[in-house]
Amino acid sequence: MKQGNRRGISETQIGYLLVIPALLVILVIAIWPVIQSFWLSLHDVRLNDPAKNKIHSDYALNLEQYADTIPYFGPNLDKEIKKADAKTKERLERVKQNFQDLQAELNKDPEFAKKYDKVDELLLNFETIPEDLKFVELQPAQAKAAKQKLDSVYRELAALDKEKKLKKPDDTLGLVKGLRDSMVEPNFVGLKYYQYYLNDNRMWTSLENTMVFTVISVTLELVLGLWIAMLINKHFIGRGLVRASVLIPWAIPTVISALMWKFLFDGQNGIMAKLFAEIGLIPDMGTLLTTKFWSMFAVIFSDVWKTTPFMALLILAGLQTIPQSLYEAARVDGASKVQQFFTITLPLLKSTILVALLFRTLDAFRVFDLIYVLTGGGPANATETISVYAYKVMFAQTNFGAGSALAVIVFFCVAIISMVFVKFLGKDLVSDGRGR
Repeated sequence: MKQGNRRGISETQIGYLLVIPALLVILVIAIWPVIQSFWLSLHDVRLNDPAKNKIHSDYALNLEQYADTIPYFGPNLDKEIKKADAKTKERLERVKQNFQDLQAELNKDPEFAKKYDKVDELLLNFETIPEDLKFVELQPAQAKAAKQKLDSVYRELAALDKEKKLKKPDDTLGLVKGLRDSMVEPNFVGLKYYQYYLNDNRMWTSLENTMVFTVISVTLELVLGLWIAMLINKHFIGRGLVRASVLIPWAIPTVISALMWKFLFDGQNGIMAKLFAEIGLIPDMGTLLTTKFWSMFAVIFSDVWKTTPFMALLILAGLQTIPQSLYEAARVDGASKVQQFFTITLPLLKSTILVALLFRTLDAFRVFDLIYVLTGGGPANATETISVYAYKVMFAQTNFGAGSALAVIVFFCVAIISMVFVKFLGKDLVSDGRGR
């Protein structure tokens, strides 16, 4: 007994050693991108804003933008001073002094002065600025003082412009705006985006749309897939051709399938829209992609047509593992087809159905390409799922911080669904093992 226990312990340890590499692979492939997305969601990163197009943990200055702007501001300001009246000239002199104080303050830093000279030389030679030279870090006090100077210069020039005292306001104000934009502040926002989206009606509406789409489409695919699997599992002439034909919708790329259904559902020339209107299923041809209820119907209909074969294929694999002897014994006992289905087929397909539901539920919850191509999330966000919403925020609005927060929310939803299914699937596998 003791030797058996030692052997069992050693085998368990060996099992853990074999599992560890797989866990590391999963960590690298699956978890690490999520960690990166979470880290990005803690920052205000926007590609359309030069000061926020990457994560900044400290105060910094966009040296390329600063060096490209600073040589032009001084001469333009001198021109304004020469043409101004006495009172305006006095105010512009103060602006110039503040500007010179700003330059002096920044040039006190030897690293700044050294990098500035290099960047200025590269710009004069029309050469590309290396990434390590584009930004220079500033001390918080230094950055705040520089920002105050720039704000003071901008306010004074804006006031003079309002009073019509500047001859060419765009030449000075535009340059000051460029200098202000070159100041980079830390863009860490913490859980701000998560707090925002938890109170965002659009996010909850998109999540509701996702749940409706997932529940209805997966339920229909399970019922139809089970029926098709039982049909093609029977022996009949041309069974191979039928099996191949059933898989055609699943083999078509989703984007192509969505484009096809978009033409079929078109309110003017769509064949399916015309057919549905003729049989009285829809009020008229134009409602399928233009109203809230029928646009969701169109999306679900397209998805069921596309992915039911996948469900049928998985269930067919499970059906072929059921021994025919069980059905023969049931027929001998006088069981009807319905009784055989509920006492033999369904119980023995439980694990297969759970696996099929797991794959399809996760896939349906993350749906993007079908809806994006077919409806774009419209009309009025009626078919916008959370993945489509995340895409629009991240790429259409180029707000990577907020989009990453939505992506992390999608991950947690998918993780919860996976844990629920795996828990039920695990119980089923354990019970099957004990039963045997």
